[in-house]
This record gives sequence, C-alpha cells and structure tokens, in this order.
Amino acid sequence: MHGSPSDLASHRRDDESSLVVYSTTWCGYCRVLKRQLDEHAIAYVEIDIDTRPDAADFVMSINGGNATVPTVVFADGSTLTNPSLAAVRARLDHLDGLAS
Repeated sequence: MHGSPSDLASHRRDDESSLVVYSTTWCGYCRVLKRQLDEHAIAYVEIDIDTRPDAADFVMSINGGNATVPTVVFADGSTLTNPSLAAVRARLDHLDGLAS
C-alpha cells in the first residue's frame, strides 16, 4: 500500500502487519528497501519527508535530530532506521507472534 496518511498518528494502525516507511525520492537505500518490501508482498505506507515537513520533524525526533531515511515505523510504534529486509521481517514476525 502506497500513499500518504492524513496525519502522522496513522502509523499506529490496527493491522499488526502494516508499517510506515519514511523516505525520499532520491534515497538509494529507500528505493532498495521499498523494492524488497514490494517483492515480498509486505504492505506499507510511504511518506516522503521532503514533501511533508511534519514527517521530517518526526523522523528527526526519533533519530537524534537527523533526517535519516529509510525510517520504518511498525504498528506498535517501534522503529528501525535504515533497516535490512531481514530486520523488518524479523520485527514483523515478532509482532505477529505477540498477536497470536
């Protein structure tokens, strides 16, 4: 799932498998992660921090003042910065285990 949710609070979703990827259009690491998520049919919402100043502020608030992307926010509010696909899948598996 791609698109911009109406506000940043929407990264806390009821669907435990959902996640938000904060990115930019020019970020190579973002493109790689999004391609891998797509290839593995992992649903996500993408938010471009270059077009959303509030999103950039949010990303900086959780990354020590740095606008580091990709930053991934999971349904439980936990985050990973510049994660590998394996790290994202491990976190999703963990969340799925908690929901069972």
